[in-house]
Amino acid sequence: MTDKTTALVTGANKGIGYEVAAGLARTGMTVLLASRDRARGQEAAARLRAEGGDVRPVVLDVTDPATIDAAAATLTRLDVLVNNAGIAGPMGDPPSAMSPRTLREVFETNVVGVLMVTNAMLPLLRRSPAARIVNVSSGVGSLAHHTDPGHYMSALPPSATYPVSKTALNSLTVQYAKELREDGILVNAAAPGACATDLTKDLPFQVTRTAADGAAVIIRLATLGPDGPTGGFYDDAGIVPW
Repeated sequence: MTDKTTALVTGANKGIGYEVAAGLARTGMTVLLASRDRARGQEAAARLRAEGGDVRPVVLDVTDPATIDAAAATLTRLDVLVNNAGIAGPMGDPPSAMSPRTLREVFETNVVGVLMVTNAMLPLLRRSPAARIVNVSSGVGSLAHHTDPGHYMSALPPSATYPVSKTALNSLTVQYAKELREDGILVNAAAPGACATDLTKDLPFQVTRTAADGAAVIIRLATLGPDGPTGGFYDDAGIVPW
């Protein structure tokens, strides 16, 4: 399909994923902009192509194995995978009020979806001379933050969906890093911070950080050199405690 370094970004028709796609395209990569909605993906890719990027839309729903396999079957090269697609679920529901069905829905996208997409793309990534996988996590997935009395997250209302799913995603990231280290594939988790996107629009406070701000750490991890870290959790300031 292309001889250029190629990246796939899931959930990329808007928000942080869109800005990651834009940033990677500016480095000269071919970027596959993946989204569930064909029309929205085509529109987003067209906007980035108009800016000079080699950006191509791909229909991919991380909860639908058929679309994942179909996307993988169209590719002949993949060097960078950014697992960005995610959902919040009900942010304020504590464990005692959480329905198993709701929790499963959030995990299906935020954890199982990452597993399915990554496994489908691994044959291509293993052929890359310098493959990188970035799982878009969140600072709310840090157990250290929630259990540190001096950190503001320890005072947040308990929630059994989004934070729990991101903690699980962090663990999955570490396990992939262990497995793929011998293949030279660097696997890391990124905490982009609370950004003004659809995911944060219902929060009870104003978020001023932009999606482009949040994308910066993801782009950095996606373009690590050969001596870069693997199995870590990073935000703008550096290492995030587990």
